Amino acid sequence: MANHLVLGILNGDDIGHEIVPAAVAVTKAAAGRTGLEIDWRPMPIGRSALDSEGSTFPEGTIEALMKMDGFILGPIGHQAYPKVAGAINPHPILRKRFNLFANVRPTRSYPGLGAIYDDIDLVIVRENNEGFQPDRNVVAGSGEFRPTEEMTISVRVITRLGSSRVARAAFEIAQQRKKRLTLVHKNTVFKLGCGMFVEECHRVAKEFPDVTVDEVIVDTMAMRLIRDPQSFDVIVTTNMFGDILTDEAAGLVGGLGMAPGLCIGEGAIAMAQATHGSAPDIAGKGIANPFAMIESARMMVEWLGHNRKLPQAVQAATIMEKAITAALADPATRTRDIRGTGGTSHMTNGILRHISG
Repeated sequence: MANHLVLGILNGDDIGHEIVPAAVAVTKAAAGRTGLEIDWRPMPIGRSALDSEGSTFPEGTIEALMKMDGFILGPIGHQAYPKVAGAINPHPILRKRFNLFANVRPTRSYPGLGAIYDDIDLVIVRENNEGFQPDRNVVAGSGEFRPTEEMTISVRVITRLGSSRVARAAFEIAQQRKKRLTLVHKNTVFKLGCGMFVEECHRVAKEFPDVTVDEVIVDTMAMRLIRDPQSFDVIVTTNMFGDILTDEAAGLVGGLGMAPGLCIGEGAIAMAQATHGSAPDIAGKGIANPFAMIESARMMVEWLGHNRKLPQAVQAATIMEKAITAALADPATRTRDIRGTGGTSHMTNGILRHISG
């Protein structure tokens, strides 16, 4: 087992060029405190790669990533890419190539940030590679088609393998937390699709007899996230339901700037990817909230620490967590979207001070 990590740096687009370096700086500082060795490898991706190399996802990037333990992926502004051959969206390629079938998105409230409740602490585990999203649910072609000008058909793909894999990932997380897992679905309408997802979740549940399982229909879940989010711990659901519910959950605790994410699969590699977009309207202004990207990197280091049996990585993640919490307690080191007076550098430097101190 290697005693160090090899991690890629992919800035992405727009505010990615500000918040990814912040995440790297914080991770480097924490690793330095524990003796964790990290080999950092910057890789081209996004609009800057298109301008310099003719592709938003240059040849060689994915091959290089295959030799790494994980990577930080900044937000991708693919909707603004020009309509040229080399301008592709790297997201689905990365998820499929590395089999990153589980998207882990925690939601936690911190004091003073404007959270609706002060005691929210839950994790939504979203299936990542199937569902309605047409860029993920077929090998070739598209999951959407229009047979006539008056009709569009969208195909939703649910498989037993995909459902059982994300269920197992969620159960493993639940076992490390409060041993409570909620299945979110709509099998009252999608009797076969959601029905299969629920069947596989219950099948996996037999392997985790100490985890209590309940079910909530997705529209009821949308309401209950607002009314009583404290009653949930770990939630597992399908792709599109999870995409919507995690944004709603982020709104409870301060917005998408407080919405980190980690994409994991069967252990080969992990991808730290914040939930929010590339925010071109604030890019270069120094006001972007780096929390989600920094916390995503922290989650990756912690997960790799457990997966690779690297106690220095687990310790580094703990140091990062304490420093992040301490920095968020000070309005001067918070960004304006979470009731602070600072900018990107203020929050980053505040976290770094707590790590060094």
